[in-house]
Amino acid sequence: MNVSDTDALIIVDVQNDFCPGGALAVPEGNDVVAVINNLLPRFEHVLATQDFHPPGHSSFMDQGGPWPMHCVQGTDGAALHPDLNAGELDQIVQKGTDLDTDGYSGFAGTDLAERLRALGIRRTFVTGLATDYCVRATAIEAVEHGFETVVLTDAIRAVDVQPGDGERALAEMERAGATLTTSESLNS
Repeated sequence: MNVSDTDALIIVDVQNDFCPGGALAVPEGNDVVAVINNLLPRFEHVLATQDFHPPGHSSFMDQGGPWPMHCVQGTDGAALHPDLNAGELDQIVQKGTDLDTDGYSGFAGTDLAERLRALGIRRTFVTGLATDYCVRATAIEAVEHGFETVVLTDAIRAVDVQPGDGERALAEMERAGATLTTSESLNS
């Protein structure tokens, strides 16, 4: 699969709170960093999403939501993983900034679709955390916004709250129209 200037790499939520030791750690979540760093030079356009919740966000357990407090604006947990080559990111899209919106998808309540269209993007390559939540939602909405969508399965990890959630998410993304492949299928 050839990468062109109408392709964009989307890095979903590779943040401290979603990596081992974080408030909402994805098992082996930090393993995606090296794979993503190897992909960066292949893409002219690289965008990252960043979960960026205000204190008291509706998704937090103390507000009646399902998750522990995580990725709170201005905290180290919200920062991108320190080993991610952030200097190669063209744009960062902050999501989940509204108190009452979960913000799973990089498109939810953001201008990501408009940013991609302004760059002339036709195809997105989705990577990051977590397969069964934010990666799934972002990939499905990318398809819904009319972008050809490829999910790089070696550059994602699932939280698997229920065993098999990650596999079910992959199947759901594929049913929605996304292509599943690995970074090895990309020509440099």
